[in-house]
Amino acid sequence: MRAVLFRLIGVIALMLVSAGLVGWWFGPLPAAFVACAVALVVIGADTAAQLRVLAWLKWPRHDNIPTARGVWAEMLYRAARQLRLWETRVAHEEDKLKRFIEALQASPNGVILMDASDQIDWCNDTAAAHFGLDPKRDLRQHAVHLIRNPEFFAYMGSKRFDEPLLMRRNGSYGPLLLSVQIIPYGEGEKLLLSRDVTQVERTEAMRRDFVANVSHEIKTPLTVIAGFVESLRTLEFSTAERNHVLGLMQEQSDRMRHLVDDLLTLAHLEGDPHQPAEERMDMRQMVERLAADARALSAERHRIEASADAGGLCGARTELTSAFGNLVSNAVRYTPPGGEVRITWRVLHPDDGDPCAEFSVSDTGIGIAPEHIPRLTERFYRVDRGRSRESGGTGLGLAIVKHALLRHQSELRISSQPGLGSTFSVRFPLARLDLAKPVQATGASDAPQADRESISA
Repeated sequence: MRAVLFRLIGVIALMLVSAGLVGWWFGPLPAAFVACAVALVVIGADTAAQLRVLAWLKWPRHDNIPTARGVWAEMLYRAARQLRLWETRVAHEEDKLKRFIEALQASPNGVILMDASDQIDWCNDTAAAHFGLDPKRDLRQHAVHLIRNPEFFAYMGSKRFDEPLLMRRNGSYGPLLLSVQIIPYGEGEKLLLSRDVTQVERTEAMRRDFVANVSHEIKTPLTVIAGFVESLRTLEFSTAERNHVLGLMQEQSDRMRHLVDDLLTLAHLEGDPHQPAEERMDMRQMVERLAADARALSAERHRIEASADAGGLCGARTELTSAFGNLVSNAVRYTPPGGEVRITWRVLHPDDGDPCAEFSVSDTGIGIAPEHIPRLTERFYRVDRGRSRESGGTGLGLAIVKHALLRHQSELRISSQPGLGSTFSVRFPLARLDLAKPVQATGASDAPQADRESISA
């Protein structure tokens, strides 16, 4: 303000001095003309400065600030400073908004922002996938018109959003079960949150089925044992009858013990996050031991053959022995008398890859229909429940095999034809092989006879 006042006083002084000097020399009329001319120059300069300032204020830029003096220079300085502060604040808010939107996009839950008329203002990619929306094309469209579901329509119309809505939809990769929650905010706006609970539902269904299966498996032997105990307490039995009843009770108690052992093994494999202690296993000795166990289980009803290449395998001996033993015992149980079971350990040298090793168990048994193969490793899944119980199976063997092999970076492969037998094979990566001596193979499935031992019975 002081600078403005000084400038005004200076202009007035200039006018008076100029008019006084001209009037002293030329009289009052020329003095008046000089005063008017000075005033017009000052007013013109001030008007030009105003126009430059107004033009700049219309499209203000830091790199194009006009030159000015006096009050206009002060105004431009203050305006430019406020512009910088405003731009800094806007950039900061835009960065916050960008990071907030990025966080919403990264959320595993679907997010839809709706206005007071239930029109979509914004949605993230997860919500677009859940409801089949286009994040750009479907903006400003009514949510009910795009999410065509009677339950959702009723949910929106009820205006009662205390509890989430469970809604089924067809997604890109199959049916989805969505948990949808509406949260009102602001002046009539709404926030829609969607969460895919399909896996949660499947897990809950698996838990219910698991509890039901365990209860069913234990209930039958318990019922048998309880019935025999009651009979022994109330009836008189001969020594032969008593021994027969006690034998049946022992059989049912063994069945429950095997079931509990398998459940504990499966729980350990699924719940233990630590890798087991590993050691080198001589696979020739392993195959010989498995063949001996198969002969004992077969009781000379089958032909058992085994062959193994030289070399070892690094892994948890207990887990792999259990997995291999399950495969061998299944082959013996499900092969009719007179059939053949072959146990093989081969070191493979593919032409287009690193060496690997394969453990396989083949049989000439009843075989498995193709529709059953994908589900064989599910807990308590049986192709023939009656035959499985008669053979002493608990329905958990292949589930144990699957989890044990996953902990050793390998997988179970099954090939089978009904009536022609089955082959269960496991391939181990190069990192788990310990080759005692190099094997010069001519193909992916052939190994030299010099390095392979065969055992048959």
